[in-house]
Amino acid sequence: MPSAFQLQCHFVLIFLAASKGETRYLEVRDAGEDEPFLLLSEDLKRELSAGQIYRRSLRCIDMLSIEGQFTFTADQPQLHCATFFIGEPEELITIDYDFVNIDCQGGDFLKVFDGWILKGEKFPSSLDHPLPTSQRYVDFCDSGNIQRSIRSSQNVAMIFFRIHQPGNGFTVTVKKNANLFPCNVISQTPSGRFTMVIPHQHRNCSFSIIYPVVIKISDLILGHLNGLFLKKPSAGCAGVGDFVELLGGTGLDPSKMFPLADLCHSFHGSAQMKIGCDNTVLRMVSSGKHINRVTFEYHQLDLQETQNRKENSIEEFCFPSI
Repeated sequence: MPSAFQLQCHFVLIFLAASKGETRYLEVRDAGEDEPFLLLSEDLKRELSAGQIYRRSLRCIDMLSIEGQFTFTADQPQLHCATFFIGEPEELITIDYDFVNIDCQGGDFLKVFDGWILKGEKFPSSLDHPLPTSQRYVDFCDSGNIQRSIRSSQNVAMIFFRIHQPGNGFTVTVKKNANLFPCNVISQTPSGRFTMVIPHQHRNCSFSIIYPVVIKISDLILGHLNGLFLKKPSAGCAGVGDFVELLGGTGLDPSKMFPLADLCHSFHGSAQMKIGCDNTVLRMVSSGKHINRVTFEYHQLDLQETQNRKENSIEEFCFPSI
């Protein structure tokens, strides 16, 4: 049986699929309990390719992965609402307030959060985000016209809001901007390939995959300076300023997940790991002294792979949760 975290994330991802188009663009693919995913046709993308602005109403709980203009109008008191935004790994998200009609004095609020929050857990974690938690919130009732445009620090953001009076609401425009050096990422899909580069920056970057996966690291460069590889300690990653770690767990916050493996030596080749956790995170820690780079690919674990574990070069984890 899937965990509560998996079901919540699958629910969010279903909203992601649904929010890309109207229901006539959706096709259900044998959506069983363990695979409740929706496939999209390319019709909507083709229709929007001529420069049209996509518009639709927001639900109280919603998910958006496409640019456009979105309006929420309360038909009854709505006290616990949120909209999740997600882009491709190489994208940042900008949210512009076009129109806001809420009663701040009456207890309404409209807040943007730089990242995602799910059941009290944050992505990126406080250890990985460039801003302190208090500065990741932008409250319209506090800022008003001062800050009507907010840009995320990674490919995910969200708004959460409370509106008491029917007929009140807001309109936002969502845009996406290129991010030359993506750092913290939540993957939209259970499979893919990604290269993370941290160029002389003292920061930590996490790539989150909300599925049990096989992850294969094909290239890792740590401590690369002027064409030379700096010598690393021979035992473990303790005291090393630049390394990659694999984490697994049942929540969203990487800082609350279990460390599964550390990699602190550069290599060219292949290191594969099967991780049966609800959430898998590859996290790079960078001292800022070097250009660090890691290339990896991943795909969702299937039943056959969970039974055939001898081919793996690194120990598997979290399989009882599958």
